[in-house]
Amino acid sequence: QEAERTPAQMAAQDKRESLYVLSQWAGKFFKQHLWETNLGKSIGLSYFKERGYREDIIKKFELGYSPDQWTALVDEASKSGYADVYLTEIGLAIARDDKRLYDRFRGRVIFPIQNLTGRIVGFGGRTLKTEKSVPKYVNSPESEIYHKSDVLYGLNHAKKAIADQDLCYLVEGYADVIAMHQAGVENVVSSSGTSLTTGQIKLISRFTKNVVILYDGDAAGIKASLRGTDMLLEEGLNVKVLLFPDGNDPDSYVKEVGSTAFKDYIARHQEDFIFYKTNILLKDAKDDPIKRAEVIRDVVESIALIPDEIKVSVFIRQCSSLLDIEER
Repeated sequence: QEAERTPAQMAAQDKRESLYVLSQWAGKFFKQHLWETNLGKSIGLSYFKERGYREDIIKKFELGYSPDQWTALVDEASKSGYADVYLTEIGLAIARDDKRLYDRFRGRVIFPIQNLTGRIVGFGGRTLKTEKSVPKYVNSPESEIYHKSDVLYGLNHAKKAIADQDLCYLVEGYADVIAMHQAGVENVVSSSGTSLTTGQIKLISRFTKNVVILYDGDAAGIKASLRGTDMLLEEGLNVKVLLFPDGNDPDSYVKEVGSTAFKDYIARHQEDFIFYKTNILLKDAKDDPIKRAEVIRDVVESIALIPDEIKVSVFIRQCSSLLDIEER
């Protein structure tokens, strides 16, 4: 039986719908500026091509360009009849003290962020300027349609491949996702530079229980992400890690070796997360007994999060021999 919606519910639904429509419109605006204006072609498109992206990939991810003018998007939006309040709400524009609006993403190449069904909910903009004072990336703020913690970049393109292969690769940034797609690896998503959240993990586990985290080889970054990985274990996922040689990330490595060698590398160099963590922490502890004790505690805490008792006993057996300590 269909429930009657209250006027408040209808208004809320209409507002959400308006925000989606505006996001979609902005995506089109950025795309047109990339492909159909001289500046877009000479600045934005040539940047993407310098990065080695093929045209079909640029179109697939609906990449765009925001003109380097203060109010290009704001002017166009008001001509098209979009309300100022919605522009600021989803972060396409920022209000000055005198209430006049200016474009948030001006002079940047644009990566639209889509939800699971492919609707645009936000944007990431990368600057092409080299000044230190300009932040490299600017992202849409949280809004009624965009909750960072519930969105994985690229999932709308990846979900079928993830389900088919029963495996999901997890990378850091937009560029890594796009580079891997171009290399023919489509079961890949990114948490867009934030640490993983439970909402994102639940999204992955709708399609697979197997996750491989692709790290670039910098030790500090790896240590930081070891912490986030415990959440994956807690949700019952099987976690492996994959390191690239000499500080490469997926984007740079695929450019260096080409897609066949890249696919071969990622198939062959996956390590189970628990053993990987044990080894990396042991290396740090060397022969210091106090540090070794900390490592053992740390590893045991990770194993304890795994909901599957059989897996737990296997990990305990193997880690106890790695750590040279009795199982019990």
